[in-house]
Amino acid sequence: MKKSVEEDVFIPLYPKSTVEDKSSLRSKFQERRFWSAVKLLSNVVLWDGIVQEDKVLDLGLSKLLNRYLLLNILNTPLGPDNIEKCKKVVACLPERWFQDLKGGSTLPELLNFSQHLLQ
Repeated sequence: MKKSVEEDVFIPLYPKSTVEDKSSLRSKFQERRFWSAVKLLSNVVLWDGIVQEDKVLDLGLSKLLNRYLLLNILNTPLGPDNIEKCKKVVACLPERWFQDLKGGSTLPELLNFSQHLLQ
């Protein structure tokens, strides 16, 4: 899993003006790479409870979400596409990770993503 996250994930960052045209090849390529990384995130998180939780958090959140996915989400114009991306990421996260959190708090690895959601 670590090798896949570190060596196989690539989401190019293009200027917003380039990806606003959803029919452009760059935009389509970036979207395919993003959704591929979301699928990898969902697969990594499935190992929660089997592999040490700190390893799953590191690979899934610190590396995949914060290093790749969040950059793409922040580069996506606000609107339905951005909301859809955020919903899919949230759907990957196990509820168990949030059971012991106090109201208004989140996992440290989710702080930047949470701040984006609040905006």
